[in-house]
Amino acid sequence: MLKYLAARLLTFVPTFIGVTLISFAFIRLLPGDPIIVMAGERGMTEERYAELSAQLGFDRPIYVQFWEYLTGVLQGDLGQSFVTRRPVWDEFFSLFPATLELSIFAMIFALALGLPAGVIAAVNRGKFFDRALMSTALVGYSMPIFWWALLLIIIFSGQLGWTPVSGRIDLIYYFSNPTGFMVIDAIKSGQEGALASALRHLVLPAIVLGTIPLAVIARQTRSAMLEVLGEDYIRTARAKGLPPLRINGIHALRNALIPVITVIGLSVGTLLAGAILTETIFSWPGIGKWMVDSIFRRDYPVVQGGLLLIAVMVMLVNLTVDLLYGVINPKIRKR
Repeated sequence: MLKYLAARLLTFVPTFIGVTLISFAFIRLLPGDPIIVMAGERGMTEERYAELSAQLGFDRPIYVQFWEYLTGVLQGDLGQSFVTRRPVWDEFFSLFPATLELSIFAMIFALALGLPAGVIAAVNRGKFFDRALMSTALVGYSMPIFWWALLLIIIFSGQLGWTPVSGRIDLIYYFSNPTGFMVIDAIKSGQEGALASALRHLVLPAIVLGTIPLAVIARQTRSAMLEVLGEDYIRTARAKGLPPLRINGIHALRNALIPVITVIGLSVGTLLAGAILTETIFSWPGIGKWMVDSIFRRDYPVVQGGLLLIAVMVMLVNLTVDLLYGVINPKIRKR
């Protein structure tokens, strides 16, 4: 197990360097000049342009720029935003709680519906519930996020008026010393209606963001459960007269969770990618909206640093998933 963990940690190095290179090249392939975007076309002289180019390091060869950026990253320096002049670290971690909160509620929504749907479909293989649930999951997986988001906004915000269209909480509420997690801040504040307001703002973005992971989890759970339900020990448990709920909910589901956990880990990347569209549509002040705004402004350090930090988070989640294998299946610990 320790050798396996060490081998996984060693893969971080080339992956980290590769992501750094890709993020560095990606933003520079986009059309537009960050100097002109930042300073404006009016009043831009050749002298002023050359001054800003030297100040930002754009007058150096591209390989020198990459080496300096990589060296700074390895020292923990992701640079400063061209627009706000704040360190990328500070901006990222000031906005990250909003994205994390949204992702947590989206995953709770996906797990709460996806796992039972997969188990029910597997137990009723080939029957009505199986076909209905898997067809619904396929529709949810195929539905574009932006279309699904706009549809929910029209129905629940526009026509029914049940949920807000944007933001994280009503403007009438103010919190001192916020943690960044609006639900926690609302509870700590003790203000009447604050928690309900925060939850109402979370409902639609969490559903939109969690729909695709829900569909994937449901289909993977069904597939894993079908494989496990055909094992000899399941037939033995049935022969002993154990209740179906214990057989399906404990013995079968426990052993079917390993591939499902893999899917859950991979869904973290889906959540972060989906957060870009979701946060933009719902004006959710998180990392996704921050990245989109930075791309439009050609804010190189923010885009590079944001992509790198998101990639590192996904890598850490995948490593955690690998470690969870050993918790669920003790046989893996001996490898």
